[in-house]
Amino acid sequence: MTISIHPARLEQTAHIVEQFKKRIGVWQRIDSDGRVADVPYDSLSLYERWMHGGAWMSIETGAIHLNHVLLGGGLALTAFDDINRRVVGYLEAYPGVEPAPIGANLHIAHLVSEPGVQSVEDRLITAAAAEAKALKAATITLTRWAEDALSTAAARRGALKTMGCVRRYLVAPRSGQVFYRATEQTSDDPALINGWAMPIGRLSSARQMWEALMPRTFDTIPEIQARKMHRMKFNAAGQDAYVVVQQGLYNPRTADVSCWTPKPLTAQLLASIRDWAHREGYRALALVVGDEDAKLLGTDAEADGYSQETCALELQER
Repeated sequence: MTISIHPARLEQTAHIVEQFKKRIGVWQRIDSDGRVADVPYDSLSLYERWMHGGAWMSIETGAIHLNHVLLGGGLALTAFDDINRRVVGYLEAYPGVEPAPIGANLHIAHLVSEPGVQSVEDRLITAAAAEAKALKAATITLTRWAEDALSTAAARRGALKTMGCVRRYLVAPRSGQVFYRATEQTSDDPALINGWAMPIGRLSSARQMWEALMPRTFDTIPEIQARKMHRMKFNAAGQDAYVVVQQGLYNPRTADVSCWTPKPLTAQLLASIRDWAHREGYRALALVVGDEDAKLLGTDAEADGYSQETCALELQER
């Protein structure tokens, strides 16, 4: 097998989608009574496919997503079998700049390959490292999951150093005596958060979360458009922040919160978000925060058991 690594092309979407689909063991649908049934892939709607793993679950949404990445949203690389003329691996990453200790980084978000072909994953990671060097990104990061293919492949290629841990807490919105201003945010230019931290909702990197939440890329799918997404700019006690509040998937009175800000998280900013959510009628907020910020949530915050680590990949010379 002769493998070449190059930037992904839109016409490769179908091959990339097939790589992602291979990770799904069973395709299912939830009926109106809440019962789960195993169903053929072809019987699922775009949104039902999306619910199994996002944009890469169908050719239509995969093409939209890849187009966004190739237009500057991130970095997309494919491993191509030159003899059999097919894609055998795909890597997706996002460059960004955050405060220390992460700094200028390239965050690897996705890595898929043909089963059993480890050299493909290694070569894609090596290519990503070269891209990071060209972008002057000092750190390559990824989110570590137990028994995750990306984590396993990265650990085989180098050492993983834990940079931080986040946990999810449920808090109740409440009115508060805090002065703030919240206005609609219409620009999705990622340059707006260059050098900013993401103290709330950092499930991957600050840049990847921005690209996932701020652009209205998939609002043409009715079920996605129907789920409320509030994109706002906050100023609380002189602290600027961009805040996204996304209506809960199964409970419309709950919401997931994401926040980017150039300064450390403060009690005033948290109080303003909780006050705004209370005024909007939400009854519970899900906040993913680092251990160092958890104390700001107060004694009424309830951890739900979810946690994850962000790691830096220290490549070994080969």
